[in-house]
Amino acid sequence: MVGSADLSDEPRGGETFSSSEVEVVGKPVPRGDEVLTREALTFLAELHRVFGWRRLELLNNRGWLRTQLNSGHAPGFPSETRSVRESDWKVAPPPSDLLDRRVEITGPTDRKMVINALNSGARTYMADFEDAHSPTWPATITGQVNLQDAVRRTISYDSAEGKEYRLADRTATLMVRPRGWHMDEAHLRVDGRTISASLFDFGLYLFHNARELQQRGSGAYFYLPKLEHYLEARLWNDVFRHSEEHLGLPSGSIRATVLIETLPAAFQMDEVLWELRERSTGLNCGRWDYLFSAIKQFQDDPTVIFPDRDQLTMDTPFFTAYTHLLIRTCHRRGAHAIGGMAAQIPIKGNVLANEAAIRKVYADKEREVNAGHDGTWVAHPALVPVAQRVFDAGMPGPHQIERSLPEESIAPEDLLRFPHGTVTERGVRRNTRAAFRYLAAWLAGNGCVPIDYLMEDAATAEIARTQLWQWVHHGARCDSGLPVDLRLVRNHLQQEAAAFGAAADTPSERRAADLATRILTGCVAAETLEEFLTLQSYHELED
Repeated sequence: MVGSADLSDEPRGGETFSSSEVEVVGKPVPRGDEVLTREALTFLAELHRVFGWRRLELLNNRGWLRTQLNSGHAPGFPSETRSVRESDWKVAPPPSDLLDRRVEITGPTDRKMVINALNSGARTYMADFEDAHSPTWPATITGQVNLQDAVRRTISYDSAEGKEYRLADRTATLMVRPRGWHMDEAHLRVDGRTISASLFDFGLYLFHNARELQQRGSGAYFYLPKLEHYLEARLWNDVFRHSEEHLGLPSGSIRATVLIETLPAAFQMDEVLWELRERSTGLNCGRWDYLFSAIKQFQDDPTVIFPDRDQLTMDTPFFTAYTHLLIRTCHRRGAHAIGGMAAQIPIKGNVLANEAAIRKVYADKEREVNAGHDGTWVAHPALVPVAQRVFDAGMPGPHQIERSLPEESIAPEDLLRFPHGTVTERGVRRNTRAAFRYLAAWLAGNGCVPIDYLMEDAATAEIARTQLWQWVHHGARCDSGLPVDLRLVRNHLQQEAAAFGAAADTPSERRAADLATRILTGCVAAETLEEFLTLQSYHELED
């Protein structure tokens, strides 16, 4: 295998490994040897051997909510965990550098972005190996290198234009989002099997940086994506405990915020916090992935047709119930409730359009702070001061955990009050454009893409392609009466591919456009809805 790691005759953790047991399958990456050390690979192999089987078992058990819906049973909060929901308990207090999280910025781990995000003025920066990351082998390893340098404050970047990027004296607190449990890292095999991408991203970052972070007065802080069951949170907690013991870290020093971005997880918020109670730093409203998950859970029901995305605003009933339940659950347990993403980016050259975009951000953040959120997300440094002003005005303290909120009982059925609306040909065209442009960029190695003045990640493509599938397979019609069928989608897709191909500068971009066209056509035409677009497309990435 290319790049196989020779661990022969090297005892680690009481075991001896050979190159046939741990194999790095990927081309050499500059400074990759600083990340893929013998000791780090040994640690990853142990995580895989101890926890890999549980991860696969939990993935095989996903689908409980869809099964209930298809059998005609109304989903509810788990009966076996009633005592968890009804008893009084609190999560551990947050570390000092996560006490005030009023503005968090998120983005990929490329070198320039890491510096700009840390310097942005946000309280925290979530370095993303998941939805904003195209997981090519070079990008993944280079991202780890960049974070190692950032933790040690040695990171710098000089642009081709001669501009220098260096860290400011005061920077955001660093958090890391590993890939979800459903993803593999194809470039590392242990005992002949690919390792979990979650364990790979988490393990490498923790192994190289946990002690350094502690010495600098911070810690190893993570965001956990795509959970669908509290047992998946329990698995993460066990991984954390094992890692602390193995690396000699203080118990409970690894801390995590969970994104509630799947519909099944919305029914288990208390349980997720309980499983991570010694390490939990709150929950986050991952609202766009949440919408994607809702469409996916109702894929078999032709009576549930989601309208155009721009009609699915945060004041619709199911979104309101979800956010209010998250805030009240978190505050009852002493945890932060973090709001959703503002994806707008500056619109240069159009003052009126830019002002309109900023007004949308203001309104969204005012809604969040008034509802009781303790912080919010932005995708672009220019939005940090905008969100900061809103939260400074509405949240004078470091958080709102002790704020008294109106009494509100949220029932399981409230989470399923989906809005009625219309499907338009413009909506079909916009979904086709968003899915195609994002996937083409992702396949070419870019996981964070500006589309129509929004900084989009994989959640956008997932919403777009699941809506297209739903509309086609359930016979939706546009408000004009035009049927949404495969022919219409293909027509828009061909137009987008032609425009993209005409502007493509490299063979890699043209290859990505052809692949995106083929993959999306297949996804929309398929009899069953693909679970994850990125999962299906992962092996098409060009390393």
